[in-house]
Amino acid sequence: MRNQSIKGLAVFAVAGSLLTSCDLMKDLKYTVTPTPLEMHGDSVRVKVDVTFPEKGIKKKASAEIIPMLGGVALKPVTVLGEKAVGNGNTIAYKSGGKMVYSDVIAYQSSFENTTLMVTGKISKGGKEKDQIDPIEIAKGTVVTPLLVNKDFKVMMAEDAFQRTTEQSYTAQINYDKSKSIVKPNELKDADIKALEAWLVAAQSNPKIAIKNVSITGFASPEGEQGTNESLSSDRSNTAKEAAKGIAKKAKNTKGQEEIYSTSGRGEDWEGFKAELAKSNMKQDEKDLVVRVLEMYKDPVQREQEIRNMAKTFTFLEQNILPRLRRSEIRVIYDLTGYSDEELTSMSQKMIDSLDLEEILFTATLTNDLNEKLRLYNEASRLFPTDNRSFNNAGAVLFMQGKMDEAKAKFEAANSLEENAISQNNLGAVAGVKGDRMKAKELLAKGGGSPEAKYNMGIIAIQDGVYASAVSNLGDGNFNKALAQLLNGDVAGAVKTIDASPDKESAQGSYLKAIAAARQDKLDLTVTNLKKAISKDKNFKAKAAKDMEFLKYFENPTFTGALN
Repeated sequence: MRNQSIKGLAVFAVAGSLLTSCDLMKDLKYTVTPTPLEMHGDSVRVKVDVTFPEKGIKKKASAEIIPMLGGVALKPVTVLGEKAVGNGNTIAYKSGGKMVYSDVIAYQSSFENTTLMVTGKISKGGKEKDQIDPIEIAKGTVVTPLLVNKDFKVMMAEDAFQRTTEQSYTAQINYDKSKSIVKPNELKDADIKALEAWLVAAQSNPKIAIKNVSITGFASPEGEQGTNESLSSDRSNTAKEAAKGIAKKAKNTKGQEEIYSTSGRGEDWEGFKAELAKSNMKQDEKDLVVRVLEMYKDPVQREQEIRNMAKTFTFLEQNILPRLRRSEIRVIYDLTGYSDEELTSMSQKMIDSLDLEEILFTATLTNDLNEKLRLYNEASRLFPTDNRSFNNAGAVLFMQGKMDEAKAKFEAANSLEENAISQNNLGAVAGVKGDRMKAKELLAKGGGSPEAKYNMGIIAIQDGVYASAVSNLGDGNFNKALAQLLNGDVAGAVKTIDASPDKESAQGSYLKAIAAARQDKLDLTVTNLKKAISKDKNFKAKAAKDMEFLKYFENPTFTGALN
């Protein structure tokens, strides 16, 4: 006799007489929870409550009960009458009793459409007396977690490309000691002539927009400090007039008065140290000067101490100090880079002329994965110490399904600089390959990015840790809805699906059919199932054996939807 609870999948009970010639054990009742069985985290947990009626087992009898899931034997259990000798669960003869059996077995694909049977043998006095006739106590296994989309997400490393960047062009005017007059010969120096040529070119270049001409005057650190402050300001003003003359000569219309700014910096001790470091002075003498600079904070005292080193000061006065009597003209401008069309063309014809950021950005302008891969590989060739091009090439290979090649690229990127992006991507590869332990180890280093969390959510579904999956999977996606369903939030699962791109998809409709079945809504189950099958006929065969719909297998409305 077989009874199924009207509550659906919660309890499946079988009461049957175990017919034996010696009638040593009979009329046991088996209650399996849940039924059908359920697969979670790659395994199936079997729990059976066994009820022995009054006088259900003779006092000296013993039985070895062996549950069988399909052709796979589960852990056997021994039952003893109250006077039987041995180890096992003892059951009183007169009052009967109960026993709870449990086991966990690794899931096999055959378990989905098999039965849970009970068989075994009955003994008395240590001798086998009879076999337990096989009896079915549950049917099939729910395998809904296998619907998970293994759409692990990889991350692209971002470029730092800027279409418009601030640049500067610099020239210098030098002065005689204690003077601020610009000597005519200074305007014939190579850097001033180059500035003039640059201004001429900038005039006709639409990609150059001059924003400011900053002029800074300096004085060498000898003499009275207040005098040098004034002198540096005077030098910046005369250099300004010279700069305006240069712009006028270059016929550059961007030389309006308002774009010029001047400042005097006084005595240039920082410049002094920089020029000293570049000079051919003996190293021990350089070190001595540096110690003086570090020892004395007062500029007047510094100067006096250096003057006290007569030989050294003579070298400084001839080779270092003249270079500090100057004004720096710095033209600050915005430079607009290549257009998208120019970048694309150059990347195909003269990629060596592009910098790294330009190549990485150009790769974002195409949807052709092969072209993206070419660009990232070229970037790797030209800039082999930057990890981003290796990582992004791996991401493209991942999208193309070339997991081994993708893994090699991600490893190369991570070896150049350990980073969360490549760690996530290596975790995604491990996830696709089914190495969940490795995937979790790598994804934990993924920096908590949305991609890493989503990937962890997939692993959590596969591990049967549904609450964790729900919290990691973000919003508006199929896997989030699946996790909610498996975590017992059926209404939430439907709400998520209806707010996702899978609202009308085959897999989305199929999941909603399962949700409806769990809510005992036959009409809605059939409606959603028909939608799923209309978009993917493979769901017809799946539904016909899916234990989520076991209670409807003999319902004509349900079976009609499959015809």
